Amino acid sequence: MKYLYLLLSLISISTLAQKAQNIRINIKDQNTKAPISGATVLVKNTVLSGVANEKGEVLIENVTIGRHEIEITSVGYTKLILKELILENAKEIVLDLEMQASSKTLDQVVITAATPNMSKAITSLNTITFEQIMRFPATFFDPARLAFSFAGVANTNDQANGMSIRGNTPESMQWKLEGVEIVNPNHLSNAGTFSDQPTQTGGGTNILSAQMLGHMNFLTGAFPAEYGNTLAGVMDMTYRVGNNKKFQHTAQIGLIGVDLSAEGPLNKTKGSSYLFNYRYSFTGLLGLMGVDFGGESIKFQDLAFNFNFPTRRLGTFMFFGMGGNSSNQFVPNSDKTLWESEKDFNNIDFYSRMGVAGLKHSLKLSENWNLKTVIANSGLENLRDAYKTNPIFNINYTYQARNILGFSSILSGNLNRKFALKTGLNINQYFNEFNFKNNGDSFYSFSGLMVQPFVRITNNEKTRLSYNAGLVIPHYTLSQKTYLEPRLGLAYDVSSKFSLKASYGLHSYESSNQNAYALPYRPIRAHHFNLGYQYQLSENQELFGEIFYQNLFNTPVSNNQYLSVLNGYENTVVELSTDASNLNNQGRNYGIELNYRKYLSKGLFALINTTLYKAEFLAFDKKYYQTRFSGNHIVNLTIGKEWSKSPGKFIGLNTRIAWLGGFRNYEILEAASIVSKSTIYNYSKPLIEKNPNYFRPDLRVYFKKSKEKFSRTVSIDIQNFNGQKNLAYQYYDALLEKVTPKYQLGMIPMLNYRIEF
Repeated sequence: MKYLYLLLSLISISTLAQKAQNIRINIKDQNTKAPISGATVLVKNTVLSGVANEKGEVLIENVTIGRHEIEITSVGYTKLILKELILENAKEIVLDLEMQASSKTLDQVVITAATPNMSKAITSLNTITFEQIMRFPATFFDPARLAFSFAGVANTNDQANGMSIRGNTPESMQWKLEGVEIVNPNHLSNAGTFSDQPTQTGGGTNILSAQMLGHMNFLTGAFPAEYGNTLAGVMDMTYRVGNNKKFQHTAQIGLIGVDLSAEGPLNKTKGSSYLFNYRYSFTGLLGLMGVDFGGESIKFQDLAFNFNFPTRRLGTFMFFGMGGNSSNQFVPNSDKTLWESEKDFNNIDFYSRMGVAGLKHSLKLSENWNLKTVIANSGLENLRDAYKTNPIFNINYTYQARNILGFSSILSGNLNRKFALKTGLNINQYFNEFNFKNNGDSFYSFSGLMVQPFVRITNNEKTRLSYNAGLVIPHYTLSQKTYLEPRLGLAYDVSSKFSLKASYGLHSYESSNQNAYALPYRPIRAHHFNLGYQYQLSENQELFGEIFYQNLFNTPVSNNQYLSVLNGYENTVVELSTDASNLNNQGRNYGIELNYRKYLSKGLFALINTTLYKAEFLAFDKKYYQTRFSGNHIVNLTIGKEWSKSPGKFIGLNTRIAWLGGFRNYEILEAASIVSKSTIYNYSKPLIEKNPNYFRPDLRVYFKKSKEKFSRTVSIDIQNFNGQKNLAYQYYDALLEKVTPKYQLGMIPMLNYRIEF
């Protein structure tokens, strides 16, 4: 009997071992980056806790796997509660966190978030976590697609992750990686665009796998001082650091392809680590399931890495990079009687490749000061070749290349007990080359340097009144322009639950698209104003909203047509005015955003928002007209339910419903289009046509289970699960000889299996 009791005890211990994992946290001061020793970390709803050592490191062992919240407190700092964390048997939770000092006279204020605010933006900020990317419906593990769930963000096409933010053209959004601007980091940048031409900021999917992502901030207006050369928004991405104690692996396979990740220590004693990820697509499987991508064969693959080397005296070095290539090829049916559109006149080959390589160095200069330096080079090439099978039509060839060499050096720390300083220099060297062939050759290239020193002052300690005051001085060598751009953010805590917020920023943007310029070259500029509030309903629920106004100026306009670069760049081929006498108030975007958020608790989460807005441009007749991207309303409802009957075992059902006002279009001149056998727009009238409202419901169902040595997740995402027919745009079809609607994607199922070990 005693042997049976011993056996049962061993089984019980083994079972418990299968259901526990570690949580490791590194805690630093937000301003000085100094480790916070003595900070207490509590795993809420358990008796488990830990205290940070002299390096700011906390290890909590044998935490039951499942959903958790982490509470961090330290004398002189604002309490931090992190939501929506998931601990699985195969992987530790490893977090690098920063805390803000707090006034002793302030009532207890708690910062509740899914991930910390790394930018210190006061308004127009959304944070993105890996766990959200994996949980929200139809993200396809792409952070940009997750952003469609946020207020003020409209998807430009179902096939891609391009976004119009608060009515701005998608091109004026910026991607940043580890603090420096990079080229468009997306596969298939021509996905869903008119005439299959590549975009500047969007694509079919992000080249950087979500497996690699650390903290992410998505900003939509009045940006802090360190952000420049953008008008619409910033997707600010960072790498996570690989586990420096244990080897961990992830394999993911689905209808879109395979995704493999590995991480672990290079030297456990010194704390160095590596992190790799590789993806390869085989979207042909979707074709076998009946998904139609316009008859195209689509492929992509990418590789990303991050090596982290902390040293005792020389700081921490990080070598990072990513690269990928993609292609889609279209071959028309050999039986011409089966041709369906003018696209069947062509064999179309599109190839793209993109890469980034960089070095980041962080050095503790003293107890109060830290220096972070990053240098990265990113490059992109797109090639589209359309060769006609019908001799009536000519060859169409497009080549685009872009390169950004970025440098950033930022000093941060405390001036004294009241003031914190962040100052530095961002330098970007841009190179652009374009080669077009369509009834003739067209080639141009240009390069320019942007030098952007900045300074930002914030309150060192959290008080009722928080501020973020800065000045940016960008200099553009291409246009030979230098500007003074003030930035200001204010927040006042009326109570521990309710706060008022306001911000202002003057911004400039020098486009890489020649159609954005009228000689002499000049950056487009904008004043951003935001007024908002935040009300904490409970520890897990909040209401927040903003009123925003953007005044755009310095934009090139046409002398006698209703053209503006604020309507986009794809079809703006008419030469714009060179008259610089009237450059004020050339556009305006304004609206209101209302949000309700419930963090995942008791198995339920929700993110519901409504945006009412207008985006307008000033035409040559001195009247305002709505731009292409002025959809007037954006409504998102994202809710989910998760059931867990035992530790490490979850079943989830999540849905997202998007209802957007349709984009606007120029009238198509059908008679002129028949003569030219191509789409001819009527620029002598404003954008008088408006697409019907866009409606799309998405669904995600998943099952997660942890075993002794691995965890697995089976999921299916269904984009547009009711097959809603949404109009993308209209064009003149030379085969059908009529104006023809082009619809967005129908129902897209995405089955996926993920294993972590």
